[in-house]
Amino acid sequence: MAGFAFRPRLIPVAVILTAAGALAAPGAQADNKRLNDAVVSDVYTIQHQAGCTNDVVTNNSLTLAAQWHADDMLNNRSINGDIGSDGSSPQDRANAAGFRGKVAETVAVNPALSISNLELIKQWYYDPDAMAIMRDCANTAMGAWSVNSLDRTVVVAVYGQPGR
Repeated sequence: MAGFAFRPRLIPVAVILTAAGALAAPGAQADNKRLNDAVVSDVYTIQHQAGCTNDVVTNNSLTLAAQWHADDMLNNRSINGDIGSDGSSPQDRANAAGFRGKVAETVAVNPALSISNLELIKQWYYDPDAMAIMRDCANTAMGAWSVNSLDRTVVVAVYGQPGR
């Protein structure tokens, strides 16, 4: 076996370098923009099926209020509704984010890494309270936010009636 030298140390070194690189890499962060935009689009469709003729436009303040609550829900698993861990309501969060008007909110928690917009809308469609909020033609502004962990996805949509 002339000319062949077995180097057992190279494999452990390669494994160590690979593991070190994986540990040093930042955690994966999902980009949920497509889901968030689809929620707004789906609500527009539901409103128009209900006879509404208005547009539903994304509002940055409502999106921020939705983000705050979604993050709160992901980090505080005892929360599964509209009230935040600090006792805030959807109206409180929307006001703090700069929105002026009446708001309502729908929330979904899925015990999985992700949820599709069709699964989400199906959940809300068969919930009479959520469906009433989505079908309300006065809700012309909206913000949606979704966040994920390995075992949980939270989606919050905040609906607004500007100036009311």
